[in-house]
Amino acid sequence: MLAACSSEPQPNGRGVYMLLDTSGTYTEELDKAQQIIAYLLTRLEPGDAFAVARIDTGSFSEKDIIAKVSFDDRPSAANQQKRQFLEKVNAFVEEARGSAYTDITGGMLQAVEYLNEQDVGNRTVLVFSDMKEDLPDGYVRDIALPMDDVEVVAVNVTKLRSDNIDPREYMDRLAEWQVRVETGGGEWRVVNDLDRLGQLLK
Repeated sequence: MLAACSSEPQPNGRGVYMLLDTSGTYTEELDKAQQIIAYLLTRLEPGDAFAVARIDTGSFSEKDIIAKVSFDDRPSAANQQKRQFLEKVNAFVEEARGSAYTDITGGMLQAVEYLNEQDVGNRTVLVFSDMKEDLPDGYVRDIALPMDDVEVVAVNVTKLRSDNIDPREYMDRLAEWQVRVETGGGEWRVVNDLDRLGQLLK
């Protein structure tokens, strides 16, 4: 009873970090990412935090964050923040260039670092990618992912040409990421049907 009375109040806000794959032909998929981001902005509320970042050659860096915001408690101010956020995303998509490599692990580490710094109770990482990691020589990413209390949702996981030849490559790729996320203490889901955007956030 005493422990319950002295416990600190837990934050109720939601933190969402969305990673955008810009490698290869994935830049052609960014219009779908814009739709998802616009939808998420309608769902997020004052007090929530949201960031969108690109997956680049080396993504464990704040320089890849395209837009980030903690929404004001005043609804009118939060709505203005949402408009400005979407403008930044749209400007990025118009000028996006493909990255030479795909550092998904670095992006996830950056996402968790960002979410850990937010005063939120619910943390989600959305990964808009084919989940095929491709690293430059010398990059070390064979490391544990600290995903405690983080849900990772793989979105729009496009199948590669090689997946069509051997579907086991697609299934193995997703299974490997699931193991990495769950071993790190996180939860894992895949949402490929973009007609069901309501499934993105719990």
